[in-house]
Amino acid sequence: MPPKTKFNKENIIEAAFEIVKENGFSAITARSVAKRLGSSVAPIYVNFETIENLIEAVVQRVFAISNELMAKQTGPNIFENIGKASLEFARQYPVLFRELTMQPNQYMASYETVEKSMLEAMDDDEAMLEWTMEERKRLLFKMRVFQTGLSAMVANGHIPPWLNERDVEELLMETGEDLLIVQKIKRGENKQ
Repeated sequence: MPPKTKFNKENIIEAAFEIVKENGFSAITARSVAKRLGSSVAPIYVNFETIENLIEAVVQRVFAISNELMAKQTGPNIFENIGKASLEFARQYPVLFRELTMQPNQYMASYETVEKSMLEAMDDDEAMLEWTMEERKRLLFKMRVFQTGLSAMVANGHIPPWLNERDVEELLMETGEDLLIVQKIKRGENKQ
């Protein structure tokens, strides 16, 4: 009889992550992970008290990947970096992108939490020092609507064939600049 293979937490998280990438979080069960590992369910329950604990570990892995993608961006401002990281995440992990952004779930921070951190970043932008909080919120929401929509199109494979990855990123940047110009015109700031 061959020796039993031992599985550690990382092996189990990796197996569960592969399931999530293909089928979403609801596909994580003790049996599905055990099948992926080629084992019984015993190693899962030895390493994780509940399946929810395993799912939480996978969620943390997903957020770590998201943070890595964000850290790789070298744009001049947070909006560009978030937009490009979002597009890259949608390209690499379309099932996860759809599940985390297009469905209600307990894993994502609330809109208010995200908005608060983004508004704090906008406070440091010299071009917006004179703007009211309402003006900043409106611009942020417009940018987020476009970025999320474009990323969803990428995740769903709905980008026209005449647009390559670079074109999509340029479209994201152009639209962000256009939204900023419109907001400045509304404020009477733009001399164009």
